[in-house]
Amino acid sequence: MKKITIASLQLKVHEDKYENIEKLAELIASGAADGADIISLPEMWNCPYRTENFPVYAEPEQGDSWLALSTIARKNGKYMVGGSIPELGEDGKVYNTCYVFDREGRQIGKHRKVHLFDIFAHGEQVFKESDTLTGGDTFDTFETEWCRMAVNICFDIRFPESSRIPALAGARVIFNPASFNMTTGPAHWEVAFRQRAIENQVYMVGTAAAQTIESGYAGYGHSIITDPWGRVLMQMDEKEGCALTEIDIDYTDEVRERLPLLSARRTDVYDLWYNGLHE
Repeated sequence: MKKITIASLQLKVHEDKYENIEKLAELIASGAADGADIISLPEMWNCPYRTENFPVYAEPEQGDSWLALSTIARKNGKYMVGGSIPELGEDGKVYNTCYVFDREGRQIGKHRKVHLFDIFAHGEQVFKESDTLTGGDTFDTFETEWCRMAVNICFDIRFPESSRIPALAGARVIFNPASFNMTTGPAHWEVAFRQRAIENQVYMVGTAAAQTIESGYAGYGHSIITDPWGRVLMQMDEKEGCALTEIDIDYTDEVRERLPLLSARRTDVYDLWYNGLHE
């Protein structure tokens, strides 16, 4: 059996970037992730989740936050799925980016959030990431000693292709660092992770920041892991903390044998129907 232990770090995010970096390093040094193979962090763990913050906190690849993640991975001999941080690209644009590191601290993966969270829900929920962020244009996987894995970020989960494309590319675990809020979280958080796990027969790992009302964005928290059968293996509350969860990669094969969804897809019909709509 290919068993992996994932440490979900639901961090409280502070205004000071370096306070966030130091807190992360202290948590790991204190043993919060002892016994884990992979450490998973939240979306925008190094800055409060506000659009105006992203250009201010943005740093290029191999900047201070990147270096901290790489160093922690290397010193502790663990894989690190680094949530996301604002990345200042070589093109001068700012991206919502996740970096992934192996046990030696080498970068083995990178994903820029594809679908930006632009929403105006009857004036009740207003947020526009595109004011300061640029969307990525790839769906990204990375190799580990157990299997291929993937990352999408927060709003990406609402678009089936963001999980289906990596699953078809061989990913058996999909990480989704996220910042659902107090409107979308109670309504859709658990449902979304169970749904994507069921339809792609993968493990879904959602890691969120702890709820911080005073930050101006009330996140939902509730970091979660769902298995290929759609069961919730772990779900936290809104408070800061760390949860260790064991998953069995071989279980994806068992589920796919019991219910062969991916192999039963009728792409011939889908292509005909899609092409007919666009003639």
